[in-house]
Amino acid sequence: MKIAVSIRDSESGATVEQRFGRTPQILIRDEESGEEQILDNPFADGAGGVGPKVVQLLVNNDVKAVITGQVGGNALAALRDSGITIYTCEQGVPVEDALGKYRAGTLPSIQ
Repeated sequence: MKIAVSIRDSESGATVEQRFGRTPQILIRDEESGEEQILDNPFADGAGGVGPKVVQLLVNNDVKAVITGQVGGNALAALRDSGITIYTCEQGVPVEDALGKYRAGTLPSIQ
């Protein structure tokens, strides 16, 4: 299963980014193989409607869960429609810590 994390500062130690649609980058990790990739968010500086576009980017990459800080209403609806599970984490938490909490089942989810 692939999980995405909205991130910032990927070059100096990635941490969770509070914004979902306007996150600068997205880390996608395959929890089975351990492979990961970092995508630049092409919609981060868009005029509007960026959340659903980011959701489509995740769908195109076969993501099944996302860890982020906050999700806007349109993005939330698109994530729910896509069957992607949403977990929240505070901004600035190192990605490895956030993924550890996800695996431990201690991250809150948005239903």
